[in-house]
Amino acid sequence: MKIAVVGGYGVGMTMRVLRAPAAGESVTGGSLSIGPGGKGSNQAIAAARLGAEVTLYTAIGQDRAAEDAWELWRSESVTATSLVGALPTMTGFIIVDAEGENRITIAPGALDELTPESIEGCRAQLGAADLAIVSLEIPVAAAVAALRIAQEEGTMTLLNPAPAATLPQAIWATVDILTPNRSEAAALLGRGGEDDDPESLAGDLQSRFGCTVVLTAGRDGVFVDDGVRKFTVAASPVDTVVDTTGAGDAFTAALGVALAGGSELADAVRFAAAAGAEAVTVRDVVPSLPTRAQVENRLKSTLGTTKEPSYRV
Repeated sequence: MKIAVVGGYGVGMTMRVLRAPAAGESVTGGSLSIGPGGKGSNQAIAAARLGAEVTLYTAIGQDRAAEDAWELWRSESVTATSLVGALPTMTGFIIVDAEGENRITIAPGALDELTPESIEGCRAQLGAADLAIVSLEIPVAAAVAALRIAQEEGTMTLLNPAPAATLPQAIWATVDILTPNRSEAAALLGRGGEDDDPESLAGDLQSRFGCTVVLTAGRDGVFVDDGVRKFTVAASPVDTVVDTTGAGDAFTAALGVALAGGSELADAVRFAAAAGAEAVTVRDVVPSLPTRAQVENRLKSTLGTTKEPSYRV
């Protein structure tokens, strides 16, 4: 199967601390690691490790981080086309606490130079794909253009609305599958926090925007509403959560690969949930992105311990 990804690449600077600081507070005793990241690049690498033929369109700077990016993509069998901008390559700063939960800040840099016109340059890749994955580290106008072009070319589209952003109403006519987490879902609906029931959030998103909603809620599982069926898939059991940073990208890529390969929606969600669970057991983003064998082994090991999807018409 062929996957086209339009999204960000950047350098991730990860600080591990016992707890995240409160406003105005300094917390010492952390450890720092620096490595490649960016949701688009992460998703492209994850999809390639899961067996897809992958193209990536992104933007990078004229710096050492860009040189590292090209080498990374070559080593991971990702075919990348990149706008080389005047600004530095995107940098993200990630705080991971003792529970493995993360908080991320981003300086977009070269990603801000992506425009609808530049996205037009990857029309051929979008048209050749079985499924296109778009995320929101790039400017919204560029994301809208990528989804529109993919739809015009007859390619199934998946929008990962991360990080959360204000989106134009016109975008929804071009989205087939939406993969928010709980906080992103609340933001899309104009709500203030994560207090809403995830099942209700998924249903409200589907009713408002008309696409298939696959909402991830961590340990609470995955909530799906395609306008006909509503069902949940239990989270794949994990003994110890090490780092959640790459889990969402692993989930989104795995869902896209499974759907592009012809899997039924519930099976695709189970596969994606297993990929996300596998990712949280490994430290740092790129090392955590699982292979197909790792995901399939996890599915086999948890067979009988996870619940079948519960359907309601």
